[in-house]
Amino acid sequence: MAADVRRSERGAASLLALGIVGATVALTALVVPATAAYAASQRAANAADAAALAAADALSGAVPGVPCALAERAAALNGAGLVACEIDGPVASVTVTVSSFAVELRADARAGPPGWTG
Repeated sequence: MAADVRRSERGAASLLALGIVGATVALTALVVPATAAYAASQRAANAADAAALAAADALSGAVPGVPCALAERAAALNGAGLVACEIDGPVASVTVTVSSFAVELRADARAGPPGWTG
């Protein structure tokens, strides 16, 4: 009778291992895109900040150049594309996009002297 019990449980560990591997693959398939989207949104925010600061530096005279051209270059160096660049006195406002898994993520930033109301 003991031999019959062992034969009926043969292969159970293989099924358990297959289930664990399947669950791991499914979890990875969910976590990796979410993590990549979060990283891309942070990259977009960083690129927007850098672009706005570059434009504001040009506006203040700290750096020579055309503000929106410098903003576009700063965005490109950070892996983003400049969508909009608006100048209001000493303040620069920019919008950039970053692509991640065929999704365009946008980020806005503003740089200039504190308290400027325009």
